[in-house]
Amino acid sequence: MSAVLSVNGLSVQFGALRAVHDLSFEALAGQITAVIGPNGAGKSSLFNLISGAIRPSAGTVHFDGREVTGLPPQRMLAAGLSRSFQITNLFFELPVRENLRLAAQYLEQGQGLLRSLSRSARAAQRVEELLAQFELTRNADEVAGFLSHGEQRRLEIAVALASRPRMLLLDEPTQGMSHADTRDTEVLIRRLVRQDGLSILLVEHDVDLVMDLSDHVVVMHQGQKLAEGAPAAVRANAAVQTAYFGEAH
Repeated sequence: MSAVLSVNGLSVQFGALRAVHDLSFEALAGQITAVIGPNGAGKSSLFNLISGAIRPSAGTVHFDGREVTGLPPQRMLAAGLSRSFQITNLFFELPVRENLRLAAQYLEQGQGLLRSLSRSARAAQRVEELLAQFELTRNADEVAGFLSHGEQRRLEIAVALASRPRMLLLDEPTQGMSHADTRDTEVLIRRLVRQDGLSILLVEHDVDLVMDLSDHVVVMHQGQKLAEGAPAAVRANAAVQTAYFGEAH
């Protein structure tokens, strides 16, 4: 398989803090690549660098064979890369359907905001697909703020997929979820890769979930790459156990 995302020597510094330093890794197409590490390891900064929210001080990002270093989020979306956020990021006062419709207007190629809803056929079709796919049809007209936490997180993933990206960055998608909702999200993520052919880069604190779900794991510690490899090899790595779990087993 070919790399859909390549990060090479990526660095960013905030004053004296080196949030990410000389980080390199690849994420293969059609696979789930996870980034783990203790709090403050630089995972969220890495996502912000890749998605264009902040510009790196050094290094490059290549996506789908093209250098995209420092491109703003809207251009990364146009290139086929979308992301969710660690803190749920929805229009809580709007219905579920409207949250999805606003995201799906992207498919109208810049003309969606000027068209009446009845003429936004591509966006409307995508909304109905997402409502069914994410089991939100019965909640379609419910205000997003009234959904359960698990439903809100599911809706946020659906919003991120409205533009039909080729790669999705998921920032702690199971944060605050119950055990049952976490398992449902795991099934959903697997289905997005196996059935829809999506490539996923995942930041997640639930280590058991990461090890069960991922094809490849990158471990960060103090802004740098500590280790990477198959889940079993990473979990058995003594340096990872010391840095991440607090002791070597």
